[in-house]
Amino acid sequence: MKNKIIGYTAGVFDMFHVGHLNILKQAKEKCDYLIVAVSPDDLVKSYKGKKPIIPLEDRMRIIESIKYVDEVVIQYDRNKINAFHKYKFDIMFVGDDWKGNDLFKEVENELHKYNSKIHFFAYTDKVSSTKLRSILKKEIK
Repeated sequence: MKNKIIGYTAGVFDMFHVGHLNILKQAKEKCDYLIVAVSPDDLVKSYKGKKPIIPLEDRMRIIESIKYVDEVVIQYDRNKINAFHKYKFDIMFVGDDWKGNDLFKEVENELHKYNSKIHFFAYTDKVSSTKLRSILKKEIK
């Protein structure tokens, strides 16, 4: 991987939609090798209070089939510094809904020490897994 820009992003990727595709495509345009970490059900439940609708194995199969993705891994915890030390990425891609968040300010400062950085992408407003879940609940009633 010498002289290649390694990118990293992480997410749940539940009910895969165009917003997910946009982030992966835009990330790949800014790196040579894109690692995508997918959160397991128990981790998602611990911080979102709900389990994903699509099981982890299926979400990983979907992500690994996307042409922009070079490697799929499991995100066992949300510690981005640990992820950096494990994968040695040059740039981490995050939705801009996290910009200004204290956690990411701290991560950004730490990554800077290693010449790595965070790139924030615009959140796709029109669609999200949360919006899809809400629509499904209304349709089922």
